[in-house]
Amino acid sequence: MSETRDEGVPTPAPTANTQSIGPLGSASLPRDGREVPRKQVVSWAFWDWATQPFNSVILTFVFASLYLVSDSFLDPATAALPDGDPAKEQALAGLTSGYGLATTLAGVLIFLLAPVIGQRADATGGKKRVLLLFTGILALLQFSLFFVHASPEYFWAGAVILAVGAVVSEIAGVNYNAMLHQVSTRRTVGKVSGLGWGLGYIGGIVALVIVVVLTFADWFGLDTSDGLAYRLIAVGCGVWTIVFALPLAFNVPEAPPAPDASRKVNFFAGYVVLVKDLIRLFREARPAFWFLFASAIYRDGLAGVFAFGGVLAAVAFHFSSTEVLIFGIAANVVAGVSTILAGRADDRFGPKAVIVFALVGLVAMAAVVFAFQGVGKPVFWVAGLILSAFVGPAQAASRSLLMRVTPAGQQAEIFGLYATTGRVASFISPAMWTLFIALAGSTIYGVLGIGIVLLVGLALLLLVRLPDLRASAVAESEAVAGR
Repeated sequence: MSETRDEGVPTPAPTANTQSIGPLGSASLPRDGREVPRKQVVSWAFWDWATQPFNSVILTFVFASLYLVSDSFLDPATAALPDGDPAKEQALAGLTSGYGLATTLAGVLIFLLAPVIGQRADATGGKKRVLLLFTGILALLQFSLFFVHASPEYFWAGAVILAVGAVVSEIAGVNYNAMLHQVSTRRTVGKVSGLGWGLGYIGGIVALVIVVVLTFADWFGLDTSDGLAYRLIAVGCGVWTIVFALPLAFNVPEAPPAPDASRKVNFFAGYVVLVKDLIRLFREARPAFWFLFASAIYRDGLAGVFAFGGVLAAVAFHFSSTEVLIFGIAANVVAGVSTILAGRADDRFGPKAVIVFALVGLVAMAAVVFAFQGVGKPVFWVAGLILSAFVGPAQAASRSLLMRVTPAGQQAEIFGLYATTGRVASFISPAMWTLFIALAGSTIYGVLGIGIVLLVGLALLLLVRLPDLRASAVAESEAVAGR
């Protein structure tokens, strides 16, 4: 990364040498050509690597989907029924809906807590402190999954732990995203954001590969009854989180508090500040306000791609469980590599251009999967992996764009709003997925529902007028080069 060096002093406060574009301009990214120590950049990015196994292994591919909503948590008499038996299917649906209820309540908590906790972190200068606190709690929650034994009476304990973990992970992520301005400049924010997302995907890949190796090795003869294999996987993910979060703890400094002391209020008064900020955001920086709205829609579509991709592969294209896991690994590889590469396009062409290009590609591939379903597995392998290549760049560029238009001292609060707006819209993809399948009576139609969500988000984004972020970054690069 040409804009970093191996050693250097801690990043200076972002309130100096900045230029504002209205109330929500590029004030959070200095224009003075400062260099960020490479060690800080990589250490910050490794937090994505540290926490990704919670998402990919615990929530998506292994613990929740293969263990918590499985026969292990049914009444033994019901579990003994053959697959496809109506009574057994109804019981499994009860587990799935119960887990869905827990995650819905988690979404409500995130909606209520994320922006205010972010606002307080901005005011007190505690982004890193809050991040490390919630990272530690996330690790402890993963350790606690070891005590979720394969028995019906432990189901709700497991569901609640996973739901609380989702809340903790989201709040930690708000503060992590808000630290992006400390480890990047206006010339490098795209690359740095892409590096973080890319390392996250790669971390998920490595963790999944380890799980696959252990599974094929039959856990080297270890007695894995009572769900021990899954419980050990959870402990391993917790250890992973702690170990790979240490570089950020040691190498990235804490940012100073926001210069506006009036924002330092108690927790409940923080909601008053939040409402005032939303009103100000709408009145004085309407493009940023509408970007949060548009991104909430298309980000929910992005979430739907990964949330239902495995189901689509297994049910509509008849992938085996092993094929689904291998596809998941391959999808993460493609997404990780494309995200890192797309970071350079972000800095060159601007984040909005990257997002638009990615969303167009996603909509096109969703249409291909639906139109050529008759080809069978090959079309899903090809179109599905191409589709995966667009997800990461859209996510990373969205974070980059928001950071570029956020004022200094409000990074955590704005990213709290970013998380909140995403949660507000989080029902849209599942609803569209369910609606289209219910109307057509076929799982493949669910991809049309996801595609429509992405298309609507794309249309809304095209209507948002933002400052020419690319031009300002290019001008700064030319000025620095001419020194």
